[in-house]
Amino acid sequence: MRHNVSGKRLGRTTNQRKALMKNLATALIESERIETTLVKAKELRMYVEPFITLAKEDSVANRRLAMARLGSKDAVQKLFGADFRKRFESRPGGYTRILKVGHRLGDAADMALIEFVDYTLPEPKAEDAE
Repeated sequence: MRHNVSGKRLGRTTNQRKALMKNLATALIESERIETTLVKAKELRMYVEPFITLAKEDSVANRRLAMARLGSKDAVQKLFGADFRKRFESRPGGYTRILKVGHRLGDAADMALIEFVDYTLPEPKAEDAE
């Protein structure tokens, strides 16, 4: 029986699943918005949100915990950066949003965008009108 077991297996072994979540979390923190399958996005939300709560209090111990789970120095530096922490300091949780974007062409898998709630699209560069 599967009582009180959280998380999906995603058709992978334990080590593959850990590596997948580490890579997806690093990509989300560095680019602030990624496209993946809906199930992976829901799992990633559970994996990433505790890191943001951890980053609200900048300490060496918290940085080491994040580094052990993320494995990317750039992602940890961005996560614990002053501007990133200020964005979420007044928010008690719910740092990410998942937007459904349809089906993947090859296998009709449900696709989704996962992004931070305060993410804004970058301004398109205006081309010079000559």
